[in-house]
Amino acid sequence: MDAKTLTPFVEKVDTRYLESLAGYNSRRAALAIIAVFLERMTIFDLRPVDFSVLSLVAHNPGITSRQLCDTLGILAPNLVAMVNAMEKRALISRRRHPHDGRAMGLHLTASGEAMMRDAEKTAAQLELEATSRLTAAERKTLLLLLKKIYK
Repeated sequence: MDAKTLTPFVEKVDTRYLESLAGYNSRRAALAIIAVFLERMTIFDLRPVDFSVLSLVAHNPGITSRQLCDTLGILAPNLVAMVNAMEKRALISRRRHPHDGRAMGLHLTASGEAMMRDAEKTAAQLELEATSRLTAAERKTLLLLLKKIYK
């Protein structure tokens, strides 16, 4: 074998192509934030999807399971298990929907409200820390641009 056929050792990894992809960059950013999120939410025993469900219930008292599924892209059987677990933890309660007798509205309990106040404060703080290299205007622009992709 001559020297030309040997693969050289890579001194610095070239990531230019990957870094030109929105999916790659958004995933890398999400992974960085989610790692901290998971660590900080352990005191609340919340995964990202649990946090999202409880936050939507907190800000939309009476929201139905169907609305949660549609908003978060969750399959109904998966949500049922989550809601049951949250009900066992006394974080949410189900109440008959005022306009649809077949539907149940979801509401936070007093302990669910207290926990979500703390959890949302924690999430807001970690987001500020994770995006600390951005100005407030850049952070706002980033959120607007990300929403343009999925809304």
